[in-house]
Amino acid sequence: MTAAPARRRHEVRIIGGAWKRSKLPVADAEGLRPTPDRVRETLFNWLGPDLTGWRCLDAFAGSGALGFEAASRRADAVVLVERDRRLAHALVEIKTRLRAEQVRVDNADALAWMARCPVDSFELVFLDPPFGTPLAEPALAAAARIVVPDGYVYLEAPQPLAAEVGLAHGLAIHRQSRAGSVHFHLLQRRAPAT
Repeated sequence: MTAAPARRRHEVRIIGGAWKRSKLPVADAEGLRPTPDRVRETLFNWLGPDLTGWRCLDAFAGSGALGFEAASRRADAVVLVERDRRLAHALVEIKTRLRAEQVRVDNADALAWMARCPVDSFELVFLDPPFGTPLAEPALAAAARIVVPDGYVYLEAPQPLAAEVGLAHGLAIHRQSRAGSVHFHLLQRRAPAT
């Protein structure tokens, strides 16, 4: 009888801030594809190394790489929303290990959670919905409502976002790039005209 091959343990590392080089385990879960280090490094170069005073939401949190990266860079509050109960439990374990008091984990559907969230609740919303699902645009619409004026929404998608799609929700593309099959966008909510 041949033994089943051992599963390779997957992990990503926090790339900056207080927990730089800390490892985050990545569970084997269908559709879970953590944001690559190179993409996170580019994103946080765009945002800057210090997020003091920012409230951040990591919707579709998965491994929590984006949210924990923000917390490592001194974000005041970070909410990780993850629908899969097993993944949410793993995020709580990471939060405990890192002593990340500013991080909260909610086991919920991201779109429903954002629909209940008060307007203007976050300076930064991360959206990395499962690839191959039609969730990018509904998630973008939900995030546009809860991000503050001049705040940011980050979106990963399998194709580039058309500028008019963001503008339809009051979001202008601030920066965008591509790494392999991942198109990533940093959008900014337009402040109301005065």
